[in-house]
Formats: sequence, structure tokens, C-alpha cells
Amino acid sequence: MTQHLADATAGTDAAADRSTADRPGWWRDAVIYQVYPRSFADGNGDGMGDLEGVRSRLPYLRHLGVDAVWLSPFYASPQADAGYDVSDYRAIDPMFGTLLDADALIRDAHELGLRIIVDLVPNHSSDQHEWFKRALKEGPGSALRDRYHFRSGKGTDGELPPNDWESIFGGPAWTRTTNPDGTPGDWYLHLFAPEQPDFNWEHPAVADEFRSILRFWLDMGTDGFRVDVAHGLVKAEGLPDIGGDGEQLKLLGNDVMPFFDQDGVHEIYRSWRRILDEYPGDRIAVAEAWTPTVERTAHYVRPDELHQAFNFQYLGTHWDAAELREVIDTSLGAMRPVGAPATWVLSNHDVTRHATRFANPAGLGTQLREAGDRALGLRRARAATLLMLALPGSAYLYQGEELGLPDVTDLPDEVRQDPSFWRASGQDGFRDGCRVPIPWTVEGDSYGFGTGGSWLPQPAAWADLSVEAQTGDPDSTLELYRSALAVRREQPALGAGDVVEWLDAPEGVLAFRRAGSFVCTANTTGEAVRIPRPGRQLLASAEPLTGDAEVELPADSTVWWAV
Repeated sequence: MTQHLADATAGTDAAADRSTADRPGWWRDAVIYQVYPRSFADGNGDGMGDLEGVRSRLPYLRHLGVDAVWLSPFYASPQADAGYDVSDYRAIDPMFGTLLDADALIRDAHELGLRIIVDLVPNHSSDQHEWFKRALKEGPGSALRDRYHFRSGKGTDGELPPNDWESIFGGPAWTRTTNPDGTPGDWYLHLFAPEQPDFNWEHPAVADEFRSILRFWLDMGTDGFRVDVAHGLVKAEGLPDIGGDGEQLKLLGNDVMPFFDQDGVHEIYRSWRRILDEYPGDRIAVAEAWTPTVERTAHYVRPDELHQAFNFQYLGTHWDAAELREVIDTSLGAMRPVGAPATWVLSNHDVTRHATRFANPAGLGTQLREAGDRALGLRRARAATLLMLALPGSAYLYQGEELGLPDVTDLPDEVRQDPSFWRASGQDGFRDGCRVPIPWTVEGDSYGFGTGGSWLPQPAAWADLSVEAQTGDPDSTLELYRSALAVRREQPALGAGDVVEWLDAPEGVLAFRRAGSFVCTANTTGEAVRIPRPGRQLLASAEPLTGDAEVELPADSTVWWAV
């Protein structure tokens, strides 16, 4: 099952119109669409999205114009953290289907010319993983405990955690165990929820296991992996204290954290790259690596390591011309020496949707609970998308952003399932707002998501934002995305290369040339701005007023031009 793309029926229209199927280096300028399976489409009517639902909507994604689909975790899991607590990396959780469903999805995607990237969670397992369960059952001295970070506690009776590390979800990063005889035992490390014990990547069995997992899914026909917490696998020797009197979470993003961005992770990824290179068809790995700088991110995509890394610095940039230009230049400059493409992303399953972030004042972070000015947010979101898709490199879209969906900021506390929401002093924990199932139809109790309702409540206003409502409306956000992706596909040079040619522009406006005959102009101000007309209009997030020699760019808008 390693050649699904090559086996696709060449006689079908979809196969004839593939954008990336047989092109070497397809990933360098690909547009990759993230599917959060539990919230995309429900195939069996139980209120929870599943693989059969995703499979049924693949033609929609092909029509949208993306090149690949990244699936968030669907592995066997107790779902303590929405599947990022994996109990079996070679099995599908029954809520999502079976391995046969996964195989059928991969094959159907390939027949449509779509590639499939699956999430991989190597930093931690579920506490229900067989290794961890046996480690607890066997007690102190179990060899399986060496595959995790078990440590004796501090204090007279070991009653204090081994060090001062805090969980990203809030509270201590350590939980004390109970020995088989009922006495208090050792502590184990979990950088996230207590149900997610961290693997010890110094142990050879862990490395061997994940090399085997890679081969399992590559043999299934998957085209690559998105590597969760790619920066976290290796911890500093001795697990030293950080200090900071409970303020260490505020230090995340600097370069002193002993549990993130340690140099030892790179040898792991070199071994993975050798495996990926054994398989035909340009199989790839994408790092979710939160690093202090894009220069540090570039370490993950050196020629013998991973292929791409998410550009979180870009995601966190405000809608401001000067800030955007700086992060674009920095991103391209950091990737150029290692020969890797820059990546661009505005939303994902862990942050407030950009239609809501841009609706609020700058500087509030990436997890918000305020709806803000929704009209302003959508206007800026549409403009930001056209700007992103005009940049060289690969772009990531998050399900529903093509509908202009805002975050659902008024979910009742009792329906929230984000584990970080319930833990004191952690991150804000409002990720449920971007995970509400997306609307497909104007009517129905779940707007076409499925016949059995929706695991998180959908706003009534979403009927007007549904795929059905927006399809065929030339002013809709969905049709804007379809048009933008069609132009990008028609002009292969648009996503290629690693340079933008900046053009003179008024304050608050970005103007740059790409691919020789393409110009992008983005007005990030709240007022209309007049500039010399660059050429023939190709696409606009908001219609400009054009004259023979000048054009008036509307506030918060982006326009593409052919010159």
C-alpha cells in the first residue's frame, strides 16, 4: 500500500487535473488543509466527526483547490486531550472508525489527487498506553519505567515534585504514583495533562518504536506526518530546576527552557528523514516547533532533517504592515540558508481563529474569549488570507476558515472539553471555540455536520456561513478562497522561490512583486489609500475603486494584480 498516488486511475478527470500528485518537491509550495476529524463531518450520526465523514467530503476539498489534507489525531485514545493522548499508535479510535476506514480515506484522497498527512504525537503517550500501564502495575524497578521520566520526589518522604517544572496546561508537570502495595511512589513527568506522560527519548526502545510507527503509516500510504511538540522530545540532562517563582510559563519562547528546543532532538529527526527518503513520492514531515526565533526553527528543516516547520511567528503577527514585512523578511531569510521553504499559517486547532483575533485589539494573544468587531475581523481575515497565499512557500489552512468562521466565544463552561480550561494557572484554555463543528448546509440541527447533532453547540448564525449558503455567491469568503487557490494553481511560480520584491507604498500598505508579472497590495489601515494602479486586477478581498492611472484600496483589503 505504498503507491496509492501512482495507482490512481489516470482516466478520471480528478487524476488528470492533479496539482501535485506526480511533481517532485510538491511540498515546497503546497497548500495544506487541516482537518480536525471530530469537527469536520459525521458519517455515522453519533454527533462526533469521523473518518467516514472526512472521506465523504474529500470532493469538497478537491474543489476548494488544496493540495494535501492534514488530519489531526484519530488514534486509539481515552480522549483526555482530544486524541493527543495516544494509547495505541497503530489503531484507530472507534469513535473515528477502523483501519479499513483509514485505508479507504487514503485511497480515495489519492484518486482525487490529494495527499494525506497524519498527526504524530511522539512527546508523550496516554497513561493508558500499554507501556505506562505495565510500568505502574510492576512498580519501582520496572524496566518500562525507563521509557518515561519516573523520578523520586524531594522532601523528607518524597512528597515534593522532583523539580519545579510546570505543565503547559497549568499546575505542576509531575504527578505522584501509588505503588502496587498502596504506598506513595515515584513521580512521573507530563508537560501537558497528567494523562499524557512524557516519553524518555534517551531510551533506545522509544526511538525504535517510533521508527516502526513511521513505517506502519508510510506502508499504509500516508504522504507524511505533522510532528506534534517536535521541540519537546529531549529534556536537558539532569532535569534541572528553572526557578522564577511560578512565573516560568511566561518564559516560554525564550531559549532557556530545559524541556524545549534541546539540540538532541535533531538527531532523532535525522533518523526519521532517512526512513522518509526510503519511500517513493516525496513523503514529508512537518515540525510543530515552538522556538524563540525563526532562526532556531530553521534548525529543524536542515537538508537532512524535516521538510517543513510551522511559522508561529507569522501566526502571531498583528495586522500591521511594518510588523508583517519584518516577519516575512525574517522568515524567508531564516529558511534560505537551509534550503527549506517558508510556511505561512493564520489559524489552527490550538488558537483563536484569525477572523476573531483580527476583530480584537492587537496584543491580546492567540487565545481570546471576546468576539470583537466581527465585520472588521472578517474583512481583515479575508485580506490576510490573500496576502498569505501570495507569499513564496507552503500555506496551511484550518478547516472552516474558508467560510470566514469566527471563534465561538460564548460556549457555556459546562460544554467545554479543553483540559487546559479546567487547570489553574495554565494557558487560557479556550481552544474549544475554534473546534466547533463546521456548517455544511443552511438547515438541519447540525447544519449538515451529521444526523445526530453536534458534540459542541453551533451558533444559529452559522447557517448563513455554511458551505451551501456561500457556494455560488461571488462575494462569499468560500468563493474568494476557491478563486485564490485557482489563481495560485494556474501560476506555479507564485508559491515558488524564496524572495519577494518589495515595492514603494504608502505607510500602512504592503506592495510586492512575485513571479515577475504578479503584484500583491495589502492595505492594513482603517482608511482607503490611493496608489498608482499596478496592472490588471486578478482578485480582491474587497473591491477597489480603479481609474486609468490610480486605484483606491479599501481599508483592510488585499488585491492581486497581473502586470
